[in-house]
Amino acid sequence: MKTETAVAQPVPMPGSPLLEVSGALLGVILLIFAAAWLAKRFGLGGVKHSAARGLKVSASTAIGQRERVVIVDVEDARLVLGVTAGQVSLLHTLPPAPAEAEAPKAPAPDFSSLMKSVIKRSGRS
Repeated sequence: MKTETAVAQPVPMPGSPLLEVSGALLGVILLIFAAAWLAKRFGLGGVKHSAARGLKVSASTAIGQRERVVIVDVEDARLVLGVTAGQVSLLHTLPPAPAEAEAPKAPAPDFSSLMKSVIKRSGRS
């Protein structure tokens, strides 16, 4: 007869599940901050669109909850547009703005303003 002797295996002491989850959450948060820093550092914002090169919104004002009046600069004119949830209407055409009246270019938007605009757009759609 063969007798088997049980060898006691060392049982690993599991950490507290709360500590494990907290550590994982902290790691994910640090990863998000690192990605945001890299995006800001290298200018990865996705703000530049090739289709909108000739268009520039020079002024905008809300006239209701979903209605706006917008002045858009194009190559040879400025357009006053009425923008609603369902349509865009041409209200008036203005002559092009004088070259000296142009405001200096604003610096590239930072990551927080980009995130706010993305959240605003996705919340309304």
